[in-house]
Amino acid sequence: MVSQGDNFLREVLIMDITQRREENVSILERLFKLQENNTTVKTEIIAGITTFITMAYIIFVNPNILKFAGMNSKNALGDAAASLNAINDPVVASVFAATCISAAIGTFIMALYANVPFAQAPGMGLNAFFTFSVCLTLGYTWQQALAAVFISGILFILMTVTSLREKIVDAIPQNLKLAISGGIGLFIALIGLKSGSIIVDNPATLVGFGSFTDKRALLTLIGITITGILMSRNVKGSILIGIIATTIIGIPMGITNIDGVKLISAPPSVSPTFMKMDFKGLLGLGQAGLVGAIMSVVMVVISFSLVDMFDTIGTLVGTAQKANLLNENGKMKNMNKALLADAIATTCGAMLGTSTVTTYVESTAGISEGGKTGLTAFTTGVMFLLAMFFTGLVGIVPAEATAPALVIVGALMMGAITKINFDDFTEALPAFLTIAVMPFSYSIANGIAAGMIFYPIVKIVTGKSKEVNPAVYVLAVLFIIRFALLPH
Repeated sequence: MVSQGDNFLREVLIMDITQRREENVSILERLFKLQENNTTVKTEIIAGITTFITMAYIIFVNPNILKFAGMNSKNALGDAAASLNAINDPVVASVFAATCISAAIGTFIMALYANVPFAQAPGMGLNAFFTFSVCLTLGYTWQQALAAVFISGILFILMTVTSLREKIVDAIPQNLKLAISGGIGLFIALIGLKSGSIIVDNPATLVGFGSFTDKRALLTLIGITITGILMSRNVKGSILIGIIATTIIGIPMGITNIDGVKLISAPPSVSPTFMKMDFKGLLGLGQAGLVGAIMSVVMVVISFSLVDMFDTIGTLVGTAQKANLLNENGKMKNMNKALLADAIATTCGAMLGTSTVTTYVESTAGISEGGKTGLTAFTTGVMFLLAMFFTGLVGIVPAEATAPALVIVGALMMGAITKINFDDFTEALPAFLTIAVMPFSYSIANGIAAGMIFYPIVKIVTGKSKEVNPAVYVLAVLFIIRFALLPH
């Protein structure tokens, strides 16, 4: 028999649980204005998980790119880092943690401050610029490169607070913006093909085609095929699934090393990369004295800034309409707040030990699932923190498994060039040089410089100088001075 006391206690418990649920919903309502945006907690959480799944590949790819910059326990650079066993490498693990934490910080700020469904993480292309241009080509250490990222982050904050950031972006010709995106796509695709042994060195022709008798090239091709098929069928998380599948296939091929791997482990320490920025060394590099060193740093910071600005604003504006985030004037709601979140995340990322953090276009996956508020982003941020318990998996992912991700993302970014006006040669030539110089010089900065220098030149000689914003002239002069002082 159930006593009246038991019934009373049960009713009290039910009332307490119901009240707590209502309080939790009330908190979420106050924070994210769910009813005002015509959405629900369930929809937002599902959208946030969807966004995470589509961009989770970055937690594997980013440490594997930055390790080539010397961010490994052996301080190995370039090809010397390719053969390193990253399992249990404390520096690689630290970069993994920095990737997750910086992504979570930026995404939480997006959620709680801007209340928009956009997620952030260290940017593809920007991590390649950090590694292959700043460190391997210009000769900076990864500590000095982090200092440059930190400076660019502070610059982002100042420009955003003063609204200067949007004005600078508006000053850059649209065709050059599109070319920068396309050039980065071609550049990171080349990096992927090279790290996957499909493109190899050739002393006669500079580069050559790899041999498919090489099991590493074969595994890369398998990865591209799997990921390409998944992308073609619009499978959510295609890139992440492709990385996992390729890694597993690499086990019987003898490429994926699983010895000593722990599936779940405590989050790694960030101490190997935390606050390792080398500002003094940043200004001590170069053979042209202090002025030359400063100009080189300015070029690096400007390149970080321009790429991140175009990437972030392009993503925000391009997806805001789908998320119903545009106001009556066609402007995105809370644009400056979203930009500030990006700037703060970049600064925090540099302190933690990772390259520039930016807003991810993969956020559209969550938006497509109905995500409209910061609760979507908040959920994604939580997922990034939970991912830190899977550090052991990062070390087993071979370069041949992340290479297909670079190729696929490169293909997606190349889509921007279809919108370039090639009918006007004064627009086409600078755009083409921007696209071509990036992969051929192995430098995003050189590509941006080529476009910025030639754009005003062709406009002036054709009597169209008034079409050039004064900011472009300033950038062109700065890039010319940099090349004059530091030609290499």
